[in-house]
Amino acid sequence: MLKRAAEIQGRTLTDFVVTASCAAARETIESTEIIRLSAEDQRLFAEAIINPPEPSDALIQSIAKYHELQGIK
Repeated sequence: MLKRAAEIQGRTLTDFVVTASCAAARETIESTEIIRLSAEDQRLFAEAIINPPEPSDALIQSIAKYHELQGIK
C-alpha cells in the first residue's frame, strides 16, 4: 500500500514515508500545543486581559513570599 501511494505521488518509498511521518508528527504536536477557543471563550479571555480581576489575598501572600525568598524588596 505504501509503495503504491509513493508511486502515485512520484516519490520513492523512503521519501513518501518520511514526508507522511513528518506531516503526522506536525499534526500531533499542533493538536496538543494549539488551544482552540469558541467565540465566547475568546471574548472572555480578551476581557480578562483588558480588565484583569483584582489579585486575591492568596495571590498577594504568594507574591510576598516569593519576594521574601528571592530577596526582592
